[in-house]
Amino acid sequence: MNEHIGSVEPRRLYQQIADQVRLLIRDGHFPAGSRLPAERELAQQLGVSRPSLREALIALEIAGNVEIRMGSGIYVTVEPENRPGVQGGSVGESVLEIMQARALVEGSAIVMACSQMTSETLERLRANLDAMHALIATGRKAIDLDRQFHLIIAEQSGNSVMARIVRDLFDERYSPLTAQIRTRFETGDTWMLALAEHEKIYAALEARDSLLAQAAMRMHLEASKQRWMESEPMRAQV
Repeated sequence: MNEHIGSVEPRRLYQQIADQVRLLIRDGHFPAGSRLPAERELAQQLGVSRPSLREALIALEIAGNVEIRMGSGIYVTVEPENRPGVQGGSVGESVLEIMQARALVEGSAIVMACSQMTSETLERLRANLDAMHALIATGRKAIDLDRQFHLIIAEQSGNSVMARIVRDLFDERYSPLTAQIRTRFETGDTWMLALAEHEKIYAALEARDSLLAQAAMRMHLEASKQRWMESEPMRAQV
């Protein structure tokens, strides 16, 4: 009778917020075709943070409950799409929680990596940064090189478990939720900022300064989170 209780997946915060918005839509507070309130107003109404609300709105967009119109706002769809496994469900881990976890894990991994950094690994990182710069200069996104940069450092820590965790956390960027956020908020300018942050990480590793390397990694991940979840374009729309 009780054997299946432990298998129930806990509701992520953004799912709970999305459920609240769906309930408001269902009860007629936000009729089909209407524009949702401003982001700040809606966050206050629901008693949640704006970044968490943003995750919920992106999840609602994926599910087809709302439509984000660039430069106009977020509107309730007239006929929300019914996508099995998406409507009301998880579309990936919370970006906010992923970045918090990455800061903890990668912040520790880079200290270990710095203590045993080799010239060969520095050469690999330098080649990665040069390739990343060349790719971004052509207007393309460098997500594969970005992934490689972080994994090289994690693997240099010498801890295979930690390296696997870094890889798994990074690969959440391919989930529907994170992929949609990336599509809306990653630009050539944000990639250039990320590259500059990678350069600071590299400089700290080259200097074998573990504390500076840890600070640079954590600042990079915090800046990435802010670019995705607290950028002004989305605020202007909602």
